[in-house]
Amino acid sequence: MVGCFIVGTMLLEVGQVAHRREPAWIAGLAFLAAVYCAYFFRDPQRVIPAGDRWILAPADGKILEIVQTIEAGSPVWVVRIFLSIFDPHLQRSPVAGQVQSLTYRPGKFLDARDPQAAFENEQNRIEIAPSSGSLRTPLVVTQIAGLIARRIRCWVREGQPVKAGERIGLIQFGSQVDLALPQTARLRVKAGDRVKAGESVIAEST
Repeated sequence: MVGCFIVGTMLLEVGQVAHRREPAWIAGLAFLAAVYCAYFFRDPQRVIPAGDRWILAPADGKILEIVQTIEAGSPVWVVRIFLSIFDPHLQRSPVAGQVQSLTYRPGKFLDARDPQAAFENEQNRIEIAPSSGSLRTPLVVTQIAGLIARRIRCWVREGQPVKAGERIGLIQFGSQVDLALPQTARLRVKAGDRVKAGESVIAEST
């Protein structure tokens, strides 16, 4: 899919120049679109922290807020990460473990910074049961569509083992990713911090 975006815009640019059917500025815009797509869908290399006590950021972006709530009868932290159109949009597993469940829910396309986006927007929940460390409660990575982001890609399936920092999905254009983790974990970030998927430590299991 990523390749289709890039190749498609490049072919359009080349075609316009070759056949001279449209003004040159059309070809220029197509070329710029191709360059931006290549930039947007980039997949930067990450250094995954060693050790099984770290809970890693599932996405690149800025932490909007950290809230306390209850999920499945257990108290959890929910770390909300905003991905701008300039951030890489790949999601990575926060821990090593096994995908326990996948839950897709259709919804609205509010701006990802809207407080209601996490509750009303289209989203996909990936529940991961840790395979090591002291955590006994599954972590939940939620891919949330936004005003511009209209397509969520999930690359894992139920029962699949994943490594810490492994690529698990992609949201196309600006969006939000939430991470729910047990309140027994010690947070190492705060609202306003910028994080990198698979590299920044969100919390430490105790």
